[in-house]
Amino acid sequence: MIDVGASVQAIDTPALVVDLDAMERNIARMAAFAAAHGVHWRPHAKMHKSAALALQMMAAGAVGVCVQKTAEAEAMLAGGVGNIYISNEVVSLSKLQRVAQMAAALKAKNTSDRLAIAVDSAEGVQRLAEAIGRVAGDTRDVIDVFVEIDVGQGRCGVAPGPAAVALARQVAQHPQLRFKGLQAYHGGAQHRRRHAERQQAIAEVLRQVQATRALIEAAGLKVELVTGAGTGTMALEAASGVYGELQSGSFLFMDADYAANEADPARPAFEHALFVKTQVVSTSAAHAVCDAGHKSHAIDSGLPRVFRPDGGPALAYFNGGDEHGILRTAEPGQPLPALGDVLWLIPGHCDPTVNLHDHMVGVRGGLSAGRVERLLRVDARGALT
Repeated sequence: MIDVGASVQAIDTPALVVDLDAMERNIARMAAFAAAHGVHWRPHAKMHKSAALALQMMAAGAVGVCVQKTAEAEAMLAGGVGNIYISNEVVSLSKLQRVAQMAAALKAKNTSDRLAIAVDSAEGVQRLAEAIGRVAGDTRDVIDVFVEIDVGQGRCGVAPGPAAVALARQVAQHPQLRFKGLQAYHGGAQHRRRHAERQQAIAEVLRQVQATRALIEAAGLKVELVTGAGTGTMALEAASGVYGELQSGSFLFMDADYAANEADPARPAFEHALFVKTQVVSTSAAHAVCDAGHKSHAIDSGLPRVFRPDGGPALAYFNGGDEHGILRTAEPGQPLPALGDVLWLIPGHCDPTVNLHDHMVGVRGGLSAGRVERLLRVDARGALT
C-alpha cells in the first residue's frame, strides 16, 4: 500500500487513482447546480462505494445517498452515513430483516436520519411491512417508501397510472410505512448520445410522472417527493419543476461512456477524476502492452480511453485479456510508448471499475507531479446482497 505523502510516481500499477482537485471541482459544480435549481441531490453511493466520499458530499450539501443493495446500505451506515435510500426492490425475507433493523436503528436515534426504500409490488409491500413490524412493533413511520414506476427503463417499476395509485394506497395502510413519493428513473436515457434524444425521452418521463402524481393526489395521498435522474439527464429533470431530488452519481468521477454523450449546455461541465494508472510491460514493432487488463477496469460500457497528461501521440486501448491491455497508436507512423512508460486510463464505466478495487488512491496536485493525500477505502466492495 502506498503511503500518504508519496509522489504520484511511487504508486504501483495497476492502481485506481482519484484526482482530488478535479473531483472537488465536480462536487462544487454539482452543489451549485442543485442550489440554483432548488432541488436536493442524493448521489448514488453504488458508484464510489466509499463512506468517506459520501460524507464529503453531504458536507457540501448532499442530503444523503442512494444505494442499490442492502449490503451497500449497511456499509454506508457503518461508515457514519445516516440518510440512506435503497432505490431498489428488496423481497428476500432475510434481507428485509436487515432493512428493518437498519430502519429501526435510525428511527430510534430521533434525528433527521432516515432509511427509505423503493417498492413495485403488493407482495413486496406486505413483506416489508411484516419485517418492519417484527423489529419495530407498532412504531409509526419507521421507513420511508417510494413507489417505483417504470418510466421507460423496462426494468423494475409498476406501470404508471392506476397501478401505482393502488400500490401507494397499500403502503399508506401500514402505519410503520410512510408513503414518501415516486421513484422515476430512466437509466437508458442517460446514455443516449444526442441531447435531443435525451430531451425526448425525459419529456415522456415527465408526462407519465405528472399524470401518476395527479392520480395519487386525487386519491387523497400526498406525493411529497419525486426522485430520480442521472448524470446524463439531470439538467432536464432539475428544470422540470417535477423532480425534487436528483440521484446523479457518476458526475463525481465521469467515465469515458458519459464523456461520449453530446454535451447539454444546461448541465455543468464535469471533469474526469477517476483513472487507472498503468505501466508498459512489453513492446513490439506493432504494439505495446500495459499491465491493466479486465481485472482492473470494467468493460461493460466499452474499453477505457488512454489519457496522457504529459502529452504524446494519441493511443488506442485494445482488449488484452485479464491482466493486459494492448496499445496501438491512433495515427499510423506515430511512436509507441517505451518499456516502463506510465499511462493513465479513463474507465468506460466507473461503478463496476471501483468495485474491482479495495482502495482508491487520492492524489492532490495532478497526475504528473501530485502527491498522495488520501487512501479511500472502497467500503462497499462486493456488497452484492
